[in-house]
Amino acid sequence: MLTIGFIGAGTVGTALAQLLNSKGYQVAAVSSRSLTPAKKLAEAAGGCSIKDSQGVADTAELVFITTPDDAIAPVASQVQWHSGQSVVHCSGAESTDILEPAKKSGARVGAFHPLQTFASVKQAVENIPGSTFAVEAEEPLLSTLKDMATAVDGDWIELKASDRVVYHAAAVIACNYLVTLVKLATDLWQTFT
Repeated sequence: MLTIGFIGAGTVGTALAQLLNSKGYQVAAVSSRSLTPAKKLAEAAGGCSIKDSQGVADTAELVFITTPDDAIAPVASQVQWHSGQSVVHCSGAESTDILEPAKKSGARVGAFHPLQTFASVKQAVENIPGSTFAVEAEEPLLSTLKDMATAVDGDWIELKASDRVVYHAAAVIACNYLVTLVKLATDLWQTFT
């Protein structure tokens, strides 16, 4: 069975780790800026908490970088990746180009973005099933990511790096502006009722 690691124990990383673990994927290692969330995630997903990113890379065959977007490039460049390993980020805005240091080390690189917003881990665990994942990778990692999306009861779309900006813009509009439109409609409605 493929061993998985997570660098970043925030909402998305925690939810993905829990869901993948519940579907039979082996979460081997977790790290985060603070050891407390890493320990909490490791306990919930059955892995071990490790104090640094390198430890996760040394332990797992597939590593998800589930940090904020501005931390992905620093993580990718600070870790010594292994040839044949897979390194995947979960950003909607960034292409796999941001993982170039891992690719230069011989790792496969990919992106796995759930098209969903997450206010809490509980909400994320509830909402990821049924969500669509934008996946970007080359084979054989592409098939692995598609299988993972399907395993957590999600759908997937294959995304090219050149489409990512438009994809992310559409996601932001769907997420944020729908609420704005409903608020505007409600305000207008209240002017005559």
